[in-house]
Amino acid sequence: MNPIPMAAGLSEMASRYDAILCDVWGVLIDGISHFASAAHALKRFRAGGGTVVLVTNASRPNDEVRRQLFGLGLPQDCFDDLVSAGELTLQEIVARKNQACCHLGPPRDDGLFKEANRRLRGALRLVGPEEADYVVCTGLVDEDHETPQDYDDRLATFRRRGIPMLCANPDIVVGVGGRLYWCAGALARRYEEMGGEAVMFGKPHAPIYRAALDRIAALKGKIDKSRVLAIGDGAETDLAGAGGAGLDCLFITQGVHREELYRTDGALDCAALERLIAAAKTKPAALARRVVW
Repeated sequence: MNPIPMAAGLSEMASRYDAILCDVWGVLIDGISHFASAAHALKRFRAGGGTVVLVTNASRPNDEVRRQLFGLGLPQDCFDDLVSAGELTLQEIVARKNQACCHLGPPRDDGLFKEANRRLRGALRLVGPEEADYVVCTGLVDEDHETPQDYDDRLATFRRRGIPMLCANPDIVVGVGGRLYWCAGALARRYEEMGGEAVMFGKPHAPIYRAALDRIAALKGKIDKSRVLAIGDGAETDLAGAGGAGLDCLFITQGVHREELYRTDGALDCAALERLIAAAKTKPAALARRVVW
């Protein structure tokens, strides 16, 4: 594999792009606080005329994600807009207005269904597994103690009834304050292994990239894909998704894969990097430890 350049900062690449699609978890925040250097870099890019749209696999609607980010101190002027997998899932729930829905996930994700109920003017029907026409998976109910295997009986019930699963967050794991937690994507993958149908709305799948590029076009006009840079730290989501969408990717190595990408002496493990790139079937345009200007 030809060497991939390690960028010291976004400033080295900024002139080649008019817009950025930036991941959130692991790149801008860790679930506890935001990364000031990353926010500063995006702010500088915007100051130079660039457009920034955040693209996140969060299972919450856009407005709820925006409030969460601001609550973690993320400056409002470091991005123009955002697109969440939760928002796209919400749109699908609304489109299925005549069908009954079962929620698989923690109670804190109720905002997704409250907003769907508001848009449907009180017509959303939330029911149990035996009555549902489809299931919306937002994650594990008790992510501190459960694993995807603990859900086999519930998934088997869905599979027996042949109902589709709408996966509101295709991430397999997410890092929060240095700890990894299972996400909805792990349950969706297990459901597919059982022969069930899982519908994915976030990265690396095409719908979220279409929505994000549409937002850029609405903000700045149509931009050639060669002038759009995707930034992210997940090989199966951000890197693979950028490749599938025909976008360059700045791959962040100190994110979710940091434990496997760095040896105990602090050096980058090139063999591990090659394995991730091979799995993603996409070579990044450049690497960076973290997002800085």
